[in-house]
Amino acid sequence: MWTTIESPVGELRLVEQDGALSAIEFTPFRDPGPDGPRADDVPVLRETARQLAAYFARELTEFDLPLAPRGTEFQHRVWAELRAIPWGRTASYGEVARRLGLTNAASRAVGLANGRNPVPIVVPCHRVIGANGTLTGYAGGLPRKQLLLDLERAEEPVLF
Repeated sequence: MWTTIESPVGELRLVEQDGALSAIEFTPFRDPGPDGPRADDVPVLRETARQLAAYFARELTEFDLPLAPRGTEFQHRVWAELRAIPWGRTASYGEVARRLGLTNAASRAVGLANGRNPVPIVVPCHRVIGANGTLTGYAGGLPRKQLLLDLERAEEPVLF
């Protein structure tokens, strides 16, 4: 089941599977869409919408949601490490690799796993940047990545 919400980074499609959040998609949404009907009243989708609104209002810095992202064991390890990057902070792909006990040579594999993160924002892949501090690829596009990073550094909420 799924629903959509408005946000400062555009409309988001929230997808649930077996009572857990399995995806957050940026517009334009991919076709075909998720399996199942639109259901705005599913508890995990309502809670995700509530927590995202609090995040964008700068009232929430860590999400507490049941997650069910599909991925490989390695991707899950990377995504867990991304969740350890605190609000308002960034890490390079190499730093994430080292935190996983890998060498800097694994940066590319970390980048690929980062790019396949199906629950962006909640699993903060936007907090991963290039070794030289530059923004690098983001599934939602670099302007969205910049907005999310700015939101976490701003003193005032980002309004939509």
